[in-house]
Amino acid sequence: MRWFKHGGLTALYERLSGSTPDPERMAYRVEDIRVAMLDMLGEQGEHSHPQVARRIRYAGDALALWYARADLMAALAGLHGEQLARTRMVSLSVLFEGTLPKGMASRPSSLSRF
Repeated sequence: MRWFKHGGLTALYERLSGSTPDPERMAYRVEDIRVAMLDMLGEQGEHSHPQVARRIRYAGDALALWYARADLMAALAGLHGEQLARTRMVSLSVLFEGTLPKGMASRPSSLSRF
């Protein structure tokens, strides 16, 4: 008789370490990120870039929203200029903390120091 099912110890260690996020909490976080991205785009941006708004609106998870950042950056740069778009992207990246796999998080860039 087995005490643990396949992967049982791994699941136990994940629960003890706190690395498994609550699915309901993650859904709220993804929705908060989605709302923030659509707010950044604004009504004018939704009219001039409907494909970006659609991609953000129908993204299924945090990873899909992470990949939609590039399109949002391009849309914001076209609307407001690259400097403002970049500062908004930095503030948006903070919202993704804890929602992505560890290798997907953005790292500090040495380019911002110059």
